[in-house]
Amino acid sequence: MTQDLFDPYAPVPETPVKSGNAPEFSVSDLSNALKRTVEDAFSFVRVRGEISGFKRASSGHMYLALKDDKAVIDGVCWRGQAAKLGLVPEDGMEVIVTGRLTTFPGRSKYQIVIETMEVAGEGALLKLLEERKKKLAAEGLFDPDRKKPIPFLPDVIGIVTSPTGAVIRDIMHRLRDRFPRRVLLWPVLVQGQGAAEQVAEAVRGFNDLLPYGQIPRPDVLIVARGGGSLEDLWSFNEEVVARAVAESDIPVISAVGHETDTTLIDFVSDLRAPTPTGAAEKAVPVRVELIGQVEEDGLRLAQAVRRLGVEKKTALESLARGLGDPKRMLEERSQTLDNWADRLPRAAVNVTQQARARLNEASARLVSPREQLSEKRGRLENAALRLDGAMKSALQMQKSRLDRATAGLRPSDAKRDIARADKQIIDLGARLQGAVRNTLTREAEGLARYDRLLESYSYRNVLKRGFAVVRDGDGNLVGKSSDLVTGQTYDLEMGDGITPVTAGEGVATSKPVPGRDDSATIADQNAAISAPEKSAKPKPAKKKNPSPKDDDRQGSLL
Repeated sequence: MTQDLFDPYAPVPETPVKSGNAPEFSVSDLSNALKRTVEDAFSFVRVRGEISGFKRASSGHMYLALKDDKAVIDGVCWRGQAAKLGLVPEDGMEVIVTGRLTTFPGRSKYQIVIETMEVAGEGALLKLLEERKKKLAAEGLFDPDRKKPIPFLPDVIGIVTSPTGAVIRDIMHRLRDRFPRRVLLWPVLVQGQGAAEQVAEAVRGFNDLLPYGQIPRPDVLIVARGGGSLEDLWSFNEEVVARAVAESDIPVISAVGHETDTTLIDFVSDLRAPTPTGAAEKAVPVRVELIGQVEEDGLRLAQAVRRLGVEKKTALESLARGLGDPKRMLEERSQTLDNWADRLPRAAVNVTQQARARLNEASARLVSPREQLSEKRGRLENAALRLDGAMKSALQMQKSRLDRATAGLRPSDAKRDIARADKQIIDLGARLQGAVRNTLTREAEGLARYDRLLESYSYRNVLKRGFAVVRDGDGNLVGKSSDLVTGQTYDLEMGDGITPVTAGEGVATSKPVPGRDDSATIADQNAAISAPEKSAKPKPAKKKNPSPKDDDRQGSLL
């Protein structure tokens, strides 16, 4: 007897009692056993849920999750099966999928392998359609400013529809009735798997044609399909179709379904027709009506030309009546010309006589050049006389001014000024000598202070207090007892001179004395080497502040 795994009222099996004979599974064995159990029990299931986390991998496989308000199940659709799906999955789409359950041992999870997918009801489709409309409207694909005008009489019409069906026949029949045009058909699927992609490819293909190529580029496109349910017309609600139509440089007339059917392509197309037949009517005018209109316009034009000719003729006659007789007007002008011709010789003689009289009058008023030159010479002589007098007056004035200035100079005043200046120079020299002596005295006192300060900072004063400096044969300082080599001679510098000593001969290692400053005791820093005559213990060195600048002659006590 089998138990229904989904029966909520099925009795709960008793918990098995632990037994020492229970089989032991490895992790792989247990995972494989669970995988076989799940795949055998759920080899075919039909699940309804909302898509979330949809992702298409570069390999072509599709991964998603189906969820409701209580649970989530992962799903996968392999590449070969994904190409056969009748729709493009999107997040938020409510669908019904069929497939089989399996487990993924690597992650201890189960998932459904999807074989088919369909939208869960018309309500879900309408919801998805509304979401797509809002999305494309937000991108501006529905703006009226983007609409392109439909040409009045296109030479070539491109049609995107199924080659077998009533739609293409209705369009061709209506075009023949109204105004036969050259038609290019791009056959596509209008329903089912791959229909949306084929329609989008057809629209882009027509746009890629050259205007004057072997296959001419259409002047207008008609995308048409007959009526059907919402599911049947869903290919024309796909984004790929809407975007292809919106990107088209050729004006597009959409004619999908009946007049009550509205698809996404109707919002992005340049003109919507209620039916495919209506699309043909909007694409071309009626030829017979155009011929009648042309004939009527021709008659009206001929009548207008005749009426205009009559009006112009009448106006010309009215103007002609207002003009005089040209022959009479010419005779009058000829008589006037003869009168002027008779008066012209006399007028020329009078003008010549008047000009000669004016010339004689002007000649009488002119002065001869000789007289002009004599007058200019007299003016020049007068100017020279005036200039000579002015120069003499100026020289006399300057001479008087010089005499007055010379009379004001006295030798006694000059001598007094010179004596005063000499006295000032002597006083300034004495003050300068005094200032130099004072400056030298201050500088000498300062130098003596610095010399005493430098002497107080010398390490030799420290040696006089009982400390010593150890140097090797090359004069290098020895800072640590570990640097001493037994049997080697060193120079021991003390306060009263330098004494050579040999390491290891009569030398005792000194120990730190309590209360002594080890940092200042040279015996502790230099391996306790002392001269034989040294008997008194050195006093602790008093700490001093370091000198701003050490004497180059000083060595380190260490």
